[in-house]
Amino acid sequence: MWNQIRKSFRKLLCPESADCLSHRSIQVASESVHGEKLVPQRVTCDACVEENKGSKCDHDTQDLKSAVVNEAEVEHHTDQANSSFAHSVINMIGMLIGLGQLSTPYALENGGWVSAFLLAGLGVICAYTSHLLGKCLAKSPKSRSYTDIGQHAFGSNGRFLAATFIYLEIFMALVSYTISLHDNLITVFAGTQLRLPIWAKLYKSQLLTLTGVLVALPSLWLRDLSSISFLSSGGILMSIVIFTSVACTAIFQVVKANHSIPALHLHKIPAISGLYIFSYAGHIVFPDLYKSMKDPSKFTMVSIVSFASVTALYASLAFMGARLFGPEVSSQITLSMPRHHIITKIALWATVLTPMTKYALEFAPFAIQLEHNLPNSISSRTKTVIKRRCGFVSATGNTSSSPFGSIF
Repeated sequence: MWNQIRKSFRKLLCPESADCLSHRSIQVASESVHGEKLVPQRVTCDACVEENKGSKCDHDTQDLKSAVVNEAEVEHHTDQANSSFAHSVINMIGMLIGLGQLSTPYALENGGWVSAFLLAGLGVICAYTSHLLGKCLAKSPKSRSYTDIGQHAFGSNGRFLAATFIYLEIFMALVSYTISLHDNLITVFAGTQLRLPIWAKLYKSQLLTLTGVLVALPSLWLRDLSSISFLSSGGILMSIVIFTSVACTAIFQVVKANHSIPALHLHKIPAISGLYIFSYAGHIVFPDLYKSMKDPSKFTMVSIVSFASVTALYASLAFMGARLFGPEVSSQITLSMPRHHIITKIALWATVLTPMTKYALEFAPFAIQLEHNLPNSISSRTKTVIKRRCGFVSATGNTSSSPFGSIF
């Protein structure tokens, strides 16, 4: 390929003729990258080299160089893409599913069974926006994230605005996971006395939360989304365990499913809409999922499979929980289950482990952008060390200084 490029440069510069460059042209070969073809470009040299007259060849040379650089960047991305269709589906489901499913029974009970259509409709809208995101990234192969899309659409102001919202969402999501970890650890270890050294000026809740975050910390060191997919599998497994625990509560008649679900509470729809839409939060990772795929042309199918699976699980758990607990259902369904029952303890531990499997995937956009912005002169080992330290600071920082104040 590089021999062809050098030949193209020699032809473009026309070194063998000092009199006139008579309408010579070269064509950059069109190569297919992930199903998207680079548009063939013809660079025409139609100016004669005469005294006191400029040539268009210099401008055309720059165009060719730019095309070669763009092609090299896309080929470099192709080498890094290592996620199969299955890996991508697992990562997307693992990102979508989780804490949101715990509140769907509460939302359905308060909104009525008609609100299930709202849940499905929001799932369709979110899947379609994922499809549109894939189209945007396919249209501009150089774009790697929302910041690149923002710059492409609105310039530097768009890039700054997109980056601001992205990093705020990452931080807020990590905080929400930590708060959930804290609340569920306190429930699991209720009544347990912990003896701490005098120098350790920590409450039991602080120690448990910090321990949980430190256990999840090594997951932030994973380098690619293909490796993170096993964590996503763990998150999916925990969600299935929660669903199975609620189902067993009904099957073994620990609680009888004899409550009726109201048809519609129209005045509560605005409130429960937030709970439903939170269940589909995860778009921040989608650009990285797209770029990590071996065949991004299947990204739309990945979105359809993932959102359909998640919506089916949410709807099933919502109806089951509402039928079991009725108006007394808690905003987190595991808190409505009978205490001191083995099924409840299993569900609570699954709820504890679920956010721990999400730290790595939520942190991935920041880690990938950080590694991309570091100078090429830095070794990969040094980049990994920097990424680990940033992960440690972000994880422990949101634990110790949460703006919500509810952790401690």
